Amino acid sequence: MEELTPRNLKRLNSKRGLQLFLSEDDMTIPKALRILNHESKLERLQEELIKLQQWVEAEGEKLVVIFEGRDAAGKGGAIRRITQHLNPRELNVVALSKPTDEEKSQWYFQRYIKNLPRNGQITFFDRSWYNRAVVEPVNGFCTQKEYEVFMNQVNQFEKMIIDSGIRVVKFYFSISKDEQSRRFEDIKSSPVKKWKFSKVDESALELWDDYTSYKARMFEETDTEIAPWIIIRANRKSRARVEVIEKLLELIPYNN
Repeated sequence: MEELTPRNLKRLNSKRGLQLFLSEDDMTIPKALRILNHESKLERLQEELIKLQQWVEAEGEKLVVIFEGRDAAGKGGAIRRITQHLNPRELNVVALSKPTDEEKSQWYFQRYIKNLPRNGQITFFDRSWYNRAVVEPVNGFCTQKEYEVFMNQVNQFEKMIIDSGIRVVKFYFSISKDEQSRRFEDIKSSPVKKWKFSKVDESALELWDDYTSYKARMFEETDTEIAPWIIIRANRKSRARVEVIEKLLELIPYNN
């Protein structure tokens, strides 16, 4: 059990600390302290993110942050924590839906190019062009030829946008099969979350090994020196959210 120092006692006696004990019947002192310590650390990191965004704006930088991972890995929740206190006018969160017939007739990367950031802006991709590296071939949403064309072009595409002055950071959220199954059950049983459960989610566990195979090739061929993959172990959401923010702050040379 964590020591009840004067600082910890002050946290427990705060409005937020008392709220935790009132909101959950099984709340314990160690659990409350873990939550309070996590929220305090997250808040400090979010303050640094504000400085990072101000640096991007002041320097006219362009930043792309990609979030990939299995379904229910926590990508959306991490993006929400990152953007929670940022200036919404200087960022975009892009989660593209199924392509239209017109978009299907275009160069695959074209609809993603439309969403790249202008000077002073950050764009967060909640899934990105890497849909074609894993999700699409696993679920039969593209042909094998379209998949191979993508794999042959993606590194050069990223080199082009990086050479043009766009910083690219690629995160992959990794969870276990058991954890994915548990999260799916939680989503399906929740009246406010069940809308998130899609047909793709429905087959994700059955196709686990196929996802793993395509993911392995994606890492092998697209983990480049200029755009490496950063793997976030995401079985614990709170830890993953802190880690992804810490990595982002570490990678971007803002004035901290």
